[in-house]
Formats: sequence, C-alpha cells, structure tokens
Amino acid sequence: MSNFYHRFRAEMAAGGAVEETEDPQATRSGAFTGLVMVGLLVWLAFSNIWTFVFVVGLLVSVFLHEVGHFSTARWTGMKATQFFMGFGPRVWSRTKGEVEYGVRALPLGAFVRIIGMNNIDEVEPADEPRAYRAQSYPKRMLVITAGSLMHMIIAFVLFFGVYATAGREQSTGTAAIRGLDTEAGPAAAAGLRIDDKILAIDGQKLTNYDSVVAAITSHNPGDNVVVTYQRGEQPIDTARITLGQHPTDANRAYLGVWADDWGWKQLNPVVAAGRAVTDIGDTVVGSVRGVVTAMNPMNSIRHLTGEDESLETRPTTVVGVSQVGGSIGESDGLKGILLLLASVNVFVGIFNMFPLLPFDGGHAAIATYERIRSRKGTKYHADINKMVPVATVVVGLLGLLLITGLWLDITQPLG
Repeated sequence: MSNFYHRFRAEMAAGGAVEETEDPQATRSGAFTGLVMVGLLVWLAFSNIWTFVFVVGLLVSVFLHEVGHFSTARWTGMKATQFFMGFGPRVWSRTKGEVEYGVRALPLGAFVRIIGMNNIDEVEPADEPRAYRAQSYPKRMLVITAGSLMHMIIAFVLFFGVYATAGREQSTGTAAIRGLDTEAGPAAAAGLRIDDKILAIDGQKLTNYDSVVAAITSHNPGDNVVVTYQRGEQPIDTARITLGQHPTDANRAYLGVWADDWGWKQLNPVVAAGRAVTDIGDTVVGSVRGVVTAMNPMNSIRHLTGEDESLETRPTTVVGVSQVGGSIGESDGLKGILLLLASVNVFVGIFNMFPLLPFDGGHAAIATYERIRSRKGTKYHADINKMVPVATVVVGLLGLLLITGLWLDITQPLG
C-alpha cells in the first residue's frame, strides 16, 4: 500500500509515468492489451465507420495536445524524457536522444514527462537548470497551458475548414424540403423532392418553417394552389397541387412536406474565420458551465438512482460522445464529425484547465501561487505533499464520473 501511495504521489506530481526502465512482464502484458485495443478499433471501423472516424479524431487531438507540451518544453529549454500515447504498460517504445517515445496499452490519453515539475520530483543535479520548476513563470505557464491552447487551435482549424468548404449550418433564407410524405402527401404526388426549395405558395413568399406552415394552413383541404419551387440550379418551376387533409386533423390543409430554412451555407474565408472565433467563444461559455456540471458528484448519483434523466446533467464518457459522433456522421457526414470534434476540443481544453491536480490547470495554479509568494532573488516552491490529498479526492471524483458515465453510455446509449 505504501509503495502504491508513493508511486501515485510521484505520478500525480509529475503528470505521468515516472519509471524510466522497462519491465519485461509488463511489456508482454502491454503488447497483449495493445493487440486487443487494435482489434476493437478494427471491429469499430467495420461496425460504424463514422464512430471510428470520430475516435481516430479524438486520438489525433490527444496526440497534438501532448505535442503542445513537448514542443514548448523543448523550445524553452526544459528536459522532456518521455512522450507516450496511452497509459498502462508499454506496448512499444524507442529512445532517441534523451527522449523515450512510445505507445502504452490503454488509449485513454497520453503524457509527456518533463523533469522537475515540483519540489518532490527528484532530478539529477546536472539537470536541475533544465527542470520545469527552475524556469521563469512565463515559461512554465506557456508549457503547462500549451495543451489546452493546442485544443483551441485544433477547434479553430476544424471550424474554419468546415465553414469555408462545406459550410455552416444556419439560416439560408429559403425554405427547402427536409422531409416528404411519399405515401399520402400531395407534394410527392406532384413530383416534388427532398432538397427542392419552395419559394412561394399562391404567390405568398416563403423563407422559413413558420412561413410554410402559415401559407398551407391559410387554405382549406381540397384547395388548388400553385407551388413555386426550384430544384438545385435548375430554372424556377411551378406545380399546381390539390391540398389534402392533415392525418391528425381533417379540417387542416396538408401538403405533405417538412420545409425549413436551416441548412449548410458555405462562407467566404474571412467570414468563416470570424464565425470560427465567435463559435469557439460560445463553446467556451458552454464548456465552463459543463465543467461545473460534470464535477458535481450529485448529478452522477441522481442519474444512477433514476432521479434525473436530463441530458444536460448526465455524465458521459468517450463511449457516449462517440455514439453521438456516429449518429451525426450518418446524418451530416464528415463535416458533422469535424464540427463535433471541434466542440469536444474546446470542452477538453477548458476542462483540462480546472485549477486542481492532476489537471494542467492545477500545475498552472501552483505556478501562479509560487510566483505570488516569490520575492526578488528568492524563488518560492510550494510543497506538493500538501496538495496530494486534494488531488486524490479529485481522482476519486473522476473515477466516479467515469464509472457512472460508462454505465449510462452502455445501458442508455446516446447515439
């Protein structure tokens, strides 16, 4: 138990694994677990390609998060000794220079090992000048926030890329057919199709869902109306249609379409960049609320006991988010997946800056506290031992969120 505590304390403080030598038994175990994980990914690719694409996107995001830490650490002169994808026993590793690069068995994250993260992280005397704790406050803040900054960069690239190529889902100013009653609908019988733009009914201009409903309900069943529409880039056409009776109300006119102005509209690069920034800002605000909700253990308890079924307070895991990703991919394709990834990156970037260990925000808070307590010529170092109990509680809370979210994602899928 004592060995476990000391190892837990060391890894909590260092932000990753602290052992520098391979355990052959652990490596064999890691290789087996790694093969199982690869098998699961292959199964996922055949089961739901969109969920697979989303999961790969998450893994790439995690990798780039650590690239942010690693590249800024090297740039500021700090010594990084490990760069691993995954946690648990090693699957594969190779040392190049002073850095061990590798893959571990469980694809639950990644880590970069930077020496001297705090006062209990033992460092060789010759390496002390390159330790994290020996650097200036701006350098430490740059390195520790680089992961979250990378998530924001990823989000901007994804938002901008989709908006400038595939478009942004917003009002188009034209009511397009999104749903069509092909069995009993007068519109389908007259030859209208999904994605046709309905411009007017009997000369009454249509721009959105409400205007379509108003134009139809202003008539009676059996009335003949002229529907003006456009199909793709073809010339504007008209169709004379006899309105039917609504399936749930015989006194209400029925055209048999669901038409809305909400659709994908491509933006020019300047507008796309501006929209990307504003949407990141909106997502940040929502993510702050989400972090507060996620860190409230009562929400997990209420969902486990069935007292709360609200999606807004429900804890979830990468399993649940991937389920959503699969559904979005089936409806909106790659652009939908990329936009979901952008939003997830913003949330992870905000969540990661929660000001307690083991989050990067905890290290940032410690660096800020040390800067406040330091005096000219004397650098103050916080005692990490006093923070380990609180960090242990945070890890326990994260474990509760993981177990609850995973149980709900399996028993009550989101997708």
